[in-house]
Amino acid sequence: METKLLPVTVLSGFLGSGKTTLLNHILHNKENLKVALIVNDMSELNIDAQTVKNEGLLSQTQERLVEMSNGCICCTLREDLITEVEKLAKENRFDYLIIESSGISEPIPIAQTFNYKDEASGIDLGRFSRLDTMVTVVDCFNFKKDFGSGEQLHDRGWADDENDKRTIVNLLTDQIEFASVIILNKTDLITEEDLKLLKAVIRRLNPSARQIESVHSKVPLHKILNTGLFNFEEASQGAGWIRELNAVHGPETEEYGISSMVFRSPRPFHPLRLWDYLNVGFPNNILRTKGLFWIASMPDNALNFSQAGGSLKVDHAGSWWAGMTPAERLDYTDYLDNRIEIESKWDAAFGDRLNELVFIGQDLNKDLLREELSGCLLNPKELICYWQGEQFDNPFERVL
Repeated sequence: METKLLPVTVLSGFLGSGKTTLLNHILHNKENLKVALIVNDMSELNIDAQTVKNEGLLSQTQERLVEMSNGCICCTLREDLITEVEKLAKENRFDYLIIESSGISEPIPIAQTFNYKDEASGIDLGRFSRLDTMVTVVDCFNFKKDFGSGEQLHDRGWADDENDKRTIVNLLTDQIEFASVIILNKTDLITEEDLKLLKAVIRRLNPSARQIESVHSKVPLHKILNTGLFNFEEASQGAGWIRELNAVHGPETEEYGISSMVFRSPRPFHPLRLWDYLNVGFPNNILRTKGLFWIASMPDNALNFSQAGGSLKVDHAGSWWAGMTPAERLDYTDYLDNRIEIESKWDAAFGDRLNELVFIGQDLNKDLLREELSGCLLNPKELICYWQGEQFDNPFERVL
């Protein structure tokens, strides 16, 4: 007998965005759907779960509310989430499972929970459930402030872990880029022009997500339940910057001046010039940047560049194959599996080293941006010094 997979919708979004209001809207209008809920709250007292209880919207005999408090289901409570989902699915009496994540949850680890067998517990949720829809609720009224913020979660009292250095804008961007449905909530609190601009920005960040406008999180339920929209592989490749890198887009159209460009060059960046450009000359109309780059002072290291709104981050992404001998490369399965593709793109001078950065912004002067970035690369004289082994001062050491 074939096991019926329990469909799951995950609700993500910042504190105050309207997630719990959306959850209550679902419960008020679910008709004959027998639902199970998992409500996650970072605090010790699960306020959202208490709100659902007080509303009395669940049948005590046929439906279930599971509270997960004092932690986040994308990290510290992940194993608890796996166990609870397995229990609910095995009861085989619910039509649907809705998970309200905490305001600081990242959607990707939650989605991975449903797509990969957990090594610690041995539980494979794919045998009992299917992730149907990833919903992100966006607070239209506060979007501009949040996206332009340089604050960390700690600055707003949203994180208890002192080692949590995530920024507001990076979390917001993660929640948008991985969604299959994005609810633009509180549209009544902004102008029509601001709404059109917001929709254009979000469409660039996540071109494949369905956008739904709402007031008080009131949306048609068929657009967020049993949609069949979520596919892990497609979601992993769905962010606007990834699609731009892979050239997955139609003719360039600029809604409200929102456009994108890719900068590519095998030449290394000059560490000091690039550092100064990023800290002083970086255009403030760039909304999102993502990609890999390399600098002359660290030729073996691939570096990851990630910028969203007012937050910019550089960190290690791995090593270039060109930094190894041909014999050393053969010890790596990744190299052997992708050898033909790697060698087809091999540059005679720099190997597989490549600066490849996607920029998404408003009213981008692409020629000027390309010129400024090119000016941060080693010039012919500096390249000679590089090949002769001359060392370059490296301010990036401060952050790596």
